[in-house]
Amino acid sequence: MENSADIGIIGGTGIYDPELFSAKREIKVHTPYGEASDLVTIGEYSGVKAAFIPRHGRGHRIPPHRINSRANIWALQQLGVKRIIAPSAVGSLKEAFKPGDISIPDQFIDFTKNRHYTFYDGGQVYHVSLADPFCPELRDIAIDKIKKLKYSLHSEGTYVCIEGPRFSTRAESRFFRDVMKADIIGMTLVPEVNLAREAEICYLSIATITDYDVWANHPVTSAEIIEMLAKNVEKTKKLIAELVVTIPAARNKCTCSKTLEGALV
Repeated sequence: MENSADIGIIGGTGIYDPELFSAKREIKVHTPYGEASDLVTIGEYSGVKAAFIPRHGRGHRIPPHRINSRANIWALQQLGVKRIIAPSAVGSLKEAFKPGDISIPDQFIDFTKNRHYTFYDGGQVYHVSLADPFCPELRDIAIDKIKKLKYSLHSEGTYVCIEGPRFSTRAESRFFRDVMKADIIGMTLVPEVNLAREAEICYLSIATITDYDVWANHPVTSAEIIEMLAKNVEKTKKLIAELVVTIPAARNKCTCSKTLEGALV
């Protein structure tokens, strides 16, 4: 199939185009949920076929609360994608999670308010398990690669996802840190991760830390955040290139492909 891919990449803030691909072509995938964030780029890297969608659209034109995650995930599924690599920029809720570090979260807390969280709005109802929301095999592969690249790594972490587009108040930030015990904070993980699980697609979050959230007495300027974001983007692109050629086609070390078994009510 010409328009097909094994790996999907949902580019986060600063990652708007698939520079590492060759033989690129752009296609529009029509979905029952409206338009995806942008055209899907199909390409190859070292013989691996991949599909790329910029989460916020090219030029960062879509705010986090308006991202059509159902269309994005549905489009990737229709192209045959079985694995999703999902980089994103996040803030830190812990002193040890420093700007420039990479977190591979293993849990999340959802504080979003008004998003489309499921493909099953009626007719059929599936209650999928998100006890362990990220693919364990992809997490292991990513952790191994990050260690070999000698990037500062947090191999576990709880990501609290807020609605946005505003940032937290200081009281909210302290609540997420001190009461919820979260490690990082962002605006885009949910419902992307939920929908990938419903679509039986393996999902990996690569969270790159740009700054300390407002609980901390670490005032930063926009220029400093942009500078850190640029550094993180270069790390993320190198990591994605390593992952694309390492992830096996067969899914023998996870149960992501069997999510819907027993989930139908």
